[in-house]
Amino acid sequence: MAIRTLETLGDLAGRTVLIRCDFNVPLEDGRITDEGRIVASLPTLRALLEQGAKVVAMSHLGRPKGAPEERYSLAPVAARLGELLGQEVAFATDTVGEDAQRVRIALQDGQLALLENLRFDPRETSKDAGERAELAAELAAGADVFVSDGFGVVHREQASVFEVAQALPSAAGLLVAKELEVLSRLTESPERPYAVVLGGSKVSDKLGVIEHLLPRVDRLVIGGGMLFTFLKALGHDVASSLLEEDQVERVLGYMKQAEELGVQLLLPTDVVVAESFSADAAHETVAADAIGGSRFGAKGIGLDIGPDSAAAFAEAIRTSRTVFWNGPMGVFEMPAFAHGTKAVAQALTEVDGLAVVGGGDSAAAVRGLGFDDAAFGHISTGGGASLEFLEGARLPGLEVLGW
Repeated sequence: MAIRTLETLGDLAGRTVLIRCDFNVPLEDGRITDEGRIVASLPTLRALLEQGAKVVAMSHLGRPKGAPEERYSLAPVAARLGELLGQEVAFATDTVGEDAQRVRIALQDGQLALLENLRFDPRETSKDAGERAELAAELAAGADVFVSDGFGVVHREQASVFEVAQALPSAAGLLVAKELEVLSRLTESPERPYAVVLGGSKVSDKLGVIEHLLPRVDRLVIGGGMLFTFLKALGHDVASSLLEEDQVERVLGYMKQAEELGVQLLLPTDVVVAESFSADAAHETVAADAIGGSRFGAKGIGLDIGPDSAAAFAEAIRTSRTVFWNGPMGVFEMPAFAHGTKAVAQALTEVDGLAVVGGGDSAAAVRGLGFDDAAFGHISTGGGASLEFLEGARLPGLEVLGW
């Protein structure tokens, strides 16, 4: 069944639209350091405002403990959103309290308000469906329709994602519809060769996507902290590098399956090993099977793929027609260990086909390393959601919209 889209809601002029966005952006001293998710929400918000709707936006930010915390306030988001839209955004200092009601009542056609952090109310993420439904009813009060446009949370059964969509006529926003279109191409009709590039710290975070996609891809490229579990599975000494010992046998199984399926499995042939986990740590590049023999001995810790591996990975990516990448190749936040991630990102910009950056740390990496969003086929706004979609997992926030 096709997901319900904005057109199914009819004429929205003069109607109050409650919209779930994903404004979970990084903040430093109240300053937004990556506004990618805010920018991604603009097409849907503009479409609603241009129709003359009264738009009430809601989102979470960070992980507050179910009560207000100033460091997680959405006030900076409201200010930046107003600058990007070129109009004032009314900000409610609560979610369903007196100020939220005041702000909603004052809205005129074509105006936008933003509610305070949803997770300041413990019912948003409650395990009790009744508590979530109670909050959803309060959020939905006075609204005519609901638009779900926070792709980064569609894998969560939360009040503002799931129960609100049941309480009101509901549809997916332009961002969610776009995410589904792109990610569906990765699972249903990818052009070949098809490469999946996985990194990040833990192999356990990626087991589901490996299992689901291994029979569907031509190339599987492994980097990041998870690579050391693969190297350990090959019998190599990884010294003090990140290792999930309990996943070694499972990784061996995937390696055997890749061989049986004829999937090209690319593992690093060289690794940048450091004396410690710090930006200015002494480091050297060694062969992937010689990490324990670096000059740092058993204390050595792998923090990036080496230059030979980066070149090989880039070539595999560049010559593919479809690429999905999730997870940095190393500790990209430290310049000395960002080379592998930068090489992969650069190669994705050169793909003659569809190149998808799978949200989360990967999206942060490409922006932090100075790449323009427009250089990529698509940058997902949902790291966990995009992975779960590719795993074939149940996504409650999509099911409730008819998916």
